[in-house]
Amino acid sequence: MKNVINYGEKGIVFNIQRFSVNDGPGIRTIVFLKGCPLRCKWCSNPESQSYSRELMFNSKNCIGCGKCKRVCKRGAIDYSSPYRVDRNKCVNCGNCAKVCYPGALVMSGEEKTVREVVSELKKDSIQFRRSGGGVTLSGGDPLTQPEFSLELLKACKSMGWSTAVETEAYVPADTIESVIPWVDVVLLDIKNIDTDKYLRYTGVNNDIILKNVKRISELGVRTITRVPVIPKFNADEKSIGKIAEFTRSLGTVDELHLLPYHKLGVNKYKCLGRKYELENMETPDREYMEKFKKIVESYGLKCNVGAR
Repeated sequence: MKNVINYGEKGIVFNIQRFSVNDGPGIRTIVFLKGCPLRCKWCSNPESQSYSRELMFNSKNCIGCGKCKRVCKRGAIDYSSPYRVDRNKCVNCGNCAKVCYPGALVMSGEEKTVREVVSELKKDSIQFRRSGGGVTLSGGDPLTQPEFSLELLKACKSMGWSTAVETEAYVPADTIESVIPWVDVVLLDIKNIDTDKYLRYTGVNNDIILKNVKRISELGVRTITRVPVIPKFNADEKSIGKIAEFTRSLGTVDELHLLPYHKLGVNKYKCLGRKYELENMETPDREYMEKFKKIVESYGLKCNVGAR
């Protein structure tokens, strides 16, 4: 039966963030799930992309005690490397993180059941009730863990909590049909309408995304379009105008949020032993963002400018 909740369903969660006011109505708790099929060059949560647990190394916390090297059976700890971890040898077993008391080595991602997550979320139930808030699933893209997201959303609804999902909608159509009916608000990333640019900057084609966006709008769920404004990708009048025009054409979406590019996640790339490709890119200034806001509003859409 579709209304029966499987509290034993398991998913990979990498963070639970409280007191958010930018990811749905009221005060919200965000559950971040691992896994994303896109590889956006500006991604501020690169640890969310892989579906598996990942080891992260923060050199600022390292005291050079050597415990990690002694417990690593794969010989993956390399003190001569600024990244400390040889990713070709590391199997993400987490043994080194267990003995790293200063927190230089940490594992991103933990398998949790729906029951475990709901137990944690119950701590925030009073603020949900008082503020009209609730739970937002983010990532990564939570729809790429559809079974876990579905059961967690059902559990949240059974508690009377508002539910929201942040997604790029690059998933099979049947995922949209099964999961979205359990969502009160969809925070829908539409990054660009131009197919070639989308593929070049994210690694995927946007045909499936645009089809799913149209289907979400047909389901009648409150939807807010969110646009990360990225120089050289979509931070121009033509691109913003096309996104606003597409949003308006859906007929059921009247709100679009512009999210200016930022570098808050840059250090995470180093922690994962990866290079950040947009190192020299600057955040669009307020004048540019206000110009883009006026373009969006010219299509009859409400528009907010803010940071994710």
